Amino acid sequence: MKTLTWDSEAPRAELARLKRLKPFCYGMTNFVAANLSANVLLAVGAGPAIGAAMDWPQVFARHASAVWINGAALMSAVTPEQLRTAARAAHEAGVPWVLDPVAVGAGAAEYDAVIKSLLEFRPTAIRGNASELVALAGGEGGAQGVDTTLSSDKALAFLQKVAADLGTIAAVSGPVDYITDGREVLAVPGGDARLTQVTGAGCSLGALISGMLAGAENRLSAVAAAHAVYARAAERAAGARGTGSFAIRFLDELSLIDPAE
Repeated sequence: MKTLTWDSEAPRAELARLKRLKPFCYGMTNFVAANLSANVLLAVGAGPAIGAAMDWPQVFARHASAVWINGAALMSAVTPEQLRTAARAAHEAGVPWVLDPVAVGAGAAEYDAVIKSLLEFRPTAIRGNASELVALAGGEGGAQGVDTTLSSDKALAFLQKVAADLGTIAAVSGPVDYITDGREVLAVPGGDARLTQVTGAGCSLGALISGMLAGAENRLSAVAAAHAVYARAAERAAGARGTGSFAIRFLDELSLIDPAE
């Protein structure tokens, strides 16, 4: 297992590439996370579009630089078929796409079935908390709504299984984030506990991962870089007085991170 931080060379190179490319990222997420997700992408130089109006899922997913699909979009009038349309379009067009299986394993069997049906379209990366990733791998996730009851350490074996079985990059968030392609495992420490107190912070990481995957030659490195950038911005925002000012400062720090520093 290799530890990766912002001080490592790879995350800086991946962020510099994103800033040069300025990717167009299409996302499907819920109304709670949409604003922060869009602002996270804008902060690092990407261009977001979020929604499922009319034929957007088909057209935008096919022509985007990258796509992210957050299962909680189903809370915001997005239909299961629209999720599947976007996933199918991205897959068929060879566009990298990220699946965030929010709340899988929390006991909603019909919802779980919809999210698991998206695996047919081979997501480039899957990110979530420990309970979600364990449930996706067929274990007992034990989630409480969208919150995890497991540590990222305990999810590691399931994480590797998901990655190996699906041929994807799997990433789990926690005090230490783990990212794997089923063989190699990268550990990204750091961040700040207040990320768990900002609505949509985890969902927005999925958006950032999509931006990093756009045009990436090494997808494992790209996903890990998103985690490292997120962690460093959170660390730099740690001096904020409360959670509200932390959220604003976190966005500020994301926008100020310089790959050449």
